[in-house]
Amino acid sequence: MVRFLNVTLAYLKNCIASTRSVEGFKQSLVRNEDQFQSYCNKIFAGWDFCITDVNAARLKHSSLQYELKTDLEEERLRQRVAERTTQEKVRIYCLRIFLNLIVLAVLSACFYAIYRATVYSQENISCDKKIKLEDNLWIQYLPSIVITMANFIAPLIFSVLIKLEDYSPAFEIRLTLMRCVFVRLANIGVLLFSLWTRITFCVDQKCQACGYNYKLYPCWESRVGQEMYKLMIFDFIIIFAVTVFVDFPRKLLVTHCSWKACRWCGLQEFDIPNNVLEMVYGQTICWIGTFYCPLLPAIATIKYFIIFYVKKISLMHTCKPSSRPFRASSSNFFFLVVLLIGLILAFIPLGLSMTHIRSSKACGPFVYFTHSWDVIAYTINRFPDVLKKVLNSMASEAFAVPFFMVLCLIMFYFMALAGAHKRVVNQLREQLVMVSICGTTSPSISPVEHCGHLVITSERSPAPNRSVCP
Repeated sequence: MVRFLNVTLAYLKNCIASTRSVEGFKQSLVRNEDQFQSYCNKIFAGWDFCITDVNAARLKHSSLQYELKTDLEEERLRQRVAERTTQEKVRIYCLRIFLNLIVLAVLSACFYAIYRATVYSQENISCDKKIKLEDNLWIQYLPSIVITMANFIAPLIFSVLIKLEDYSPAFEIRLTLMRCVFVRLANIGVLLFSLWTRITFCVDQKCQACGYNYKLYPCWESRVGQEMYKLMIFDFIIIFAVTVFVDFPRKLLVTHCSWKACRWCGLQEFDIPNNVLEMVYGQTICWIGTFYCPLLPAIATIKYFIIFYVKKISLMHTCKPSSRPFRASSSNFFFLVVLLIGLILAFIPLGLSMTHIRSSKACGPFVYFTHSWDVIAYTINRFPDVLKKVLNSMASEAFAVPFFMVLCLIMFYFMALAGAHKRVVNQLREQLVMVSICGTTSPSISPVEHCGHLVITSERSPAPNRSVCP
């Protein structure tokens, strides 16, 4: 029953994440603006006049300065790209292809290492008391160690390669984040694939009749839950250890040591995107392991409660602001999409395991069912007849096809409405440009609702003793 409630809550989280991602996408459509409009907004309307604190004003000033520097750098890069010759374009494209091949090689090496570590760990895990505890723990946590090392080393390689590809600063950040997201989530996928192949691998007919490798995995659900638990615990240990035993000593060396090497290293920069991706990674592990380890959400809550205060202390005492500006407002949609991808990645193996792998016959709440999903049909059959008919009709094609058609119509309607709103925004910008050029008074704009669309009517009144543009 607890696992059924966890699946239901996960479905509700998926709906909420999808809704917030779509809202962010609509905002990105409406707020798309040209570069000149961006400069005007930042210079003339970027200041928050509600700020009364000196430190808050200094931070806001630095933020606007960073954004203007980024805009100017992107403008200079666009100008340099437009002035490139054919030879330079061929050279940069060949370099990018070569660097992307290196990225694929790094990803392949990470995936292969995780697969081999998982196979070795599953084959050599032993409950024999003669084996030393340290050796057994090393074998059990080997996949988690390899995954954590891959998550640490691969982003460092990507950050070095991206500087050679000659992209704009904003696109560099987005591409690096996409690669880091892919390597983190794909590492979890490779681990689950490795477990899947070991669980479903059968040699004799008795194993095939059982539906899973009962000799190596008498209770395979518990083994999957243990792997997710190990990933969660080891990720917490690494984050805590790096913050306490790396960042704090680095702060002391930079502050109190006069060596040039220490001065050259400098303080640790607080990288917001990587910290957010660490949270997405941990949340994905929690979503995958909740069905197999129902106490994992409570462990994740305690973990992030501790990490929040550890990161807060580290930020206030050991870190410095990032040298490269990060636009949190424009990347909010990106992080929501990444979170949605993590949720989908959690649902795919969970759905496949519930419908395609037979339940363990040695332990678990589904020992009397062929598959875990059969408990839902069994529970529905015990409902009253009226409720049973309603649920069966909702699961039939007679309800699914019209419901899908209605959803498609609603989606097309909102797409058309978003296009109309975007055209309205463009018209308003054109009117503002005309007003600034002609020197007339501000236009009186009255939006009129007509057939679900906005119609703009503009009435221009000439200023006294001024000429009116035709």
